Formats: sequence, C-alpha cells, structure tokens
Amino acid sequence: MKVIRNSEEDSNLDRLGTIMRGEYKVPGGKLVAVEIEATDGVITQAHVAGDFFLEPEEALGRINASLMGLTVDARVSQIAQAVEKALDPNDSLIGFSPRDIGFALRRAVGASTRWDDHVFELIKDGARSPVMHMALDQVYAEAMSCGTRGPTLRIWEWGAPAVVIGSFQSLKNEVDPEGAARHGITVVRRVSGGGAMFIEPGNTITYSLVVPGSLVDGMSFEESYEYLDSWVILALKQLGIEARYVPINDITSPAGKIAGAAQKRLKDGTVLHHVTMAYDIDATKMLEVLRIGREKMSDKGTKSAQKRVDPLRSQTQMTREQIVESFVESFASQYTLKLSQVSPDEEEAATTLVETKFGTQQWLNLVP
Repeated sequence: MKVIRNSEEDSNLDRLGTIMRGEYKVPGGKLVAVEIEATDGVITQAHVAGDFFLEPEEALGRINASLMGLTVDARVSQIAQAVEKALDPNDSLIGFSPRDIGFALRRAVGASTRWDDHVFELIKDGARSPVMHMALDQVYAEAMSCGTRGPTLRIWEWGAPAVVIGSFQSLKNEVDPEGAARHGITVVRRVSGGGAMFIEPGNTITYSLVVPGSLVDGMSFEESYEYLDSWVILALKQLGIEARYVPINDITSPAGKIAGAAQKRLKDGTVLHHVTMAYDIDATKMLEVLRIGREKMSDKGTKSAQKRVDPLRSQTQMTREQIVESFVESFASQYTLKLSQVSPDEEEAATTLVETKFGTQQWLNLVP
C-alpha cells in the first residue's frame, strides 16, 4: 500500500483527503490497480488502471464513478456490487472482474495485504509420525493467530506411510482397515476438510502455508485456494509442467492430477492451507487401502487410477529433493523467505495435542 499524506499529522488522516493506491494481480489474469482519495472515510476520487482489456473505453469512467461515495471500509462484495450496477450490459471486462477491483481497493485502504507485504518463515521439517504432523499444523496456525509466529511455509517429511482423511469424512467409508493393516498404513484425521490422501514417504511432497486472513481478505474459499496455490503453479510451470488450478482444490496438468489442497480457518481469519503432491504412487496399493479410490476407479481399472493421479516423477524426470528445492527457490525469488525451525514450545504443544487429540480414537472416529 502506498499512502501520500496531505498532512504532517497522522491524526488528521481520517478527516483530510489522502491518496491511497492498491494493486491486485488476478491469478491467471491481469493486474488491477486502484488509486483513491478519501475524506472523512468516504471515497471522493477513484481511478482504476492496469494491463487488463476493457470495452468500450467509456466503461472505465463508469467504473471510476461507481467507487466514489463508498466508504473506505466497504467489503469486496459491496465494491463489486457497486461496479456491476454501474456497468452497461455491453461492457466487457477481460482479464479481470468487479471483485478484482474490490481486492485492489481493499489493499489501497490497508484492509488487505499482498504476498510481498510479509516475511515468510521457512521450515524444512524432518521425518515425523503422521499424527505429529497433524498436530504441528494446528500449533503453527494458533501461533500465527496469537502472534508468536509469522507467516510460515513448512515442507513436510513423512516418517511412515499414512492415509490422511478430512475432518468431516467417515472413517469406515474411506478406509479399508484390512488393506491398511496389510500394508502398515497409519490412518490419521486432519483439522481441515476435503478428501483422503494416500501417503508414502519418499513418494509425496507435502507443505503447509500459514497466513494471516488479510492475505485472502474478501475472497471466497474457492478464490483463496487459487490465490494461495498461485506460487506453486508458477513453480511447476518453471519445471516445464503446464499446471493449472481446478476448482475447488486441485492442481492438475494435461497428464493428470498433481495435487490436492485443504484449508482450515481460525476465528481471527488465520488460514492454514496445506497441499499434498504425488511424486510417485503405487496405485495398486492405494486402491487396496482407500475405499473411495476403489469406487471412483471401479469401472476403469488400476491403469486409469495411475492416469488420474500423474506423479511429478514421470513429468519432470527429477528427484523429489530437486523438485522440493526448486519450489523453495521459486518462492524465495518472488517473496521474502527466511529460515526457521520448530521451537521447543511448539514441539511441546504438538506433543500434547497428539496425546489429547490427534492420537486418540475419539478424534480418529469423530465421524465413524
């Protein structure tokens, strides 16, 4: 956010006119910039610009006029509604939408933040039990919420094979207990929704992002999934993979699905966003453990399952470690990243959560 002050006294900012600018890069689209002037909390001047396409050119004047009179605390939905109401039926917005104008305006007034407004802490975590990883995700989200940790990117290493089910999934409907026992699979339940994930150490790339709610301010869940996955989609493209986001929570390529994401939001808006990618996969074993996978593929056979989830190994010919390192380098090239590690207090808190929640049968059988 850039603020040009018309007064030397900060206390006068609410009363006197100020010029504020915000920008929003649409995932897969164009850049939208909004510059406004406000007096007494009301927008008095507005100018929208960017590398988008807009026809006819007179539509820009209608968009600018629609923002004037709004209060600086207007929500994205209110801003978008005002813009939509002002547009003529034949106006064409290409590469952006009224909601994208809302995101840019919210950044202009400081209600929303951008990726590069934050310093992200990188944790390359060693191999841990699946249940400990579930606990650490909650610990990091709560640490972000209470201010003891900043935005964090944590890349996991799995200490054992596992099936991770969503917080609302039925255990008996998702997992074949005999298949899981035969293959030594640990079954754990995470705090976020979504579907079951089949995990094998060395064959999976998993990471968590913990970010403040301001980073996805005004976004629907679907919009936030696409936005928070945008950095890794770029990283995949840099590896030569034509990756793209598929609603609601998948990353795919022409060769098949690459990854699935899930989210949990805390009361203060803090977002836990984690993604599991298939580096390699034993589709036969997966279908012996996951009931849902068996049902989806029942009329297609194992070969179709291999096509549906196409591992990164076959698409890149790179080692898992090389791919992980390229992800880190891509993130660091775009945003500020500093090395961090699990603190003793976080380790202790996670251990307690394993004992009282994630490692208990009560939690695992939350939805029988």
